[in-house]
This record gives sequence, C-alpha cells and structure tokens, in this order.
Amino acid sequence: MPNDTALLIIDVQKGLFDLDPPLHDGEGVLATIKSLIDKAHATNTPVIYVQHNGGAKSVLRPDRPGFPIHPAIAPATGDPIFRKNHPDAFQGTELQSYLESHGLKHLVVVGIQSDYCVDTTTRRAYSLGFDVTLVQDGHSTWGDDAISAPQIIAHHNIVLGDSFATLKSAREITFGAPGA
Repeated sequence: MPNDTALLIIDVQKGLFDLDPPLHDGEGVLATIKSLIDKAHATNTPVIYVQHNGGAKSVLRPDRPGFPIHPAIAPATGDPIFRKNHPDAFQGTELQSYLESHGLKHLVVVGIQSDYCVDTTTRRAYSLGFDVTLVQDGHSTWGDDAISAPQIIAHHNIVLGDSFATLKSAREITFGAPGA
C-alpha cells in the first residue's frame, strides 16, 4: 500500500460481541483486524477508529458498557477515534477533513456491520474520491430471516468489490509497500 494509506476500523465495539445471536465469526474477525492493526503500526500507517453512538435502547449507547471499542483491538495512544450517529462514518464527523489534512487518499476498510456501516462508509469514501480497499475477511454481520450472515458478507464483497473498492484478503494487505 502507498504511504498515503490508513486502516479504517468501523464500529468494532464491545457490545456487538455480546448479542444473541452472535456476530458471525466474531473472534475470527477480531483476529484478522488485530493482525492488520499490527501490520499498520509496524509501518507507521495510521489506524483510524470509528465508533457508533447508539440510541436510547442500543448496546452502543455511550453510557453503556458495550460502547467502548473491543479490548482485543483497543486503540494505541495517538490512534484517532471518530464518533458517528449514522451508518456513514463521514456524515456529521470530521473524518473527511482529518484524512485530507493528513494527505490520506487510500483507505483499507474493516469492521461491523457489513450490510450497514461498512457498506455505507465504503460507498461514501468512493464517492468522495478516496481509493478504497475492502478487506473481504475483515468485516462481519448477522443473518436475518431471509439470508445468512455468510451470504450477506459474500454479497457485499461482490457488490462493493465490483464498483466501489478493491477487494483483498487480509493476508494480501502489505502496508508501507510501494504501489497499491
């Protein structure tokens, strides 16, 4: 990845790992994201966190124990955290101005929930002119009555990878390397 790259971690908060039914492959996604954080920090690639402010009944409400970023991938000193109120990490936040002021043009995206905040933020980043890489094994969600979580994840990898992002596995990500 070029040196204008940042790792963007969306809504990987403690409370999302305590729900029933559980997040699909939650432990696996945490391990994948942790490995990417380690690679990023080793090459001085910025690691940026996005944290969702949930509503009155949400486990992600700021005054609830589920609000903090999951301890397995806790931010290091100096890693910025942007709080959001919408699925789009850019809406109502300073994320875009932060990225632009730091010369960051390429985002490597991971997080929760594939079909909401990961999808919306990936599309918006693309629309704002950022080069986006979606880590195909670095995001997750829950299934519903119509479709399973693995199907939702696969669908979003296909749709987002077709037009809005370059799709790569975590093992293919090499921060600090020349080229994209």
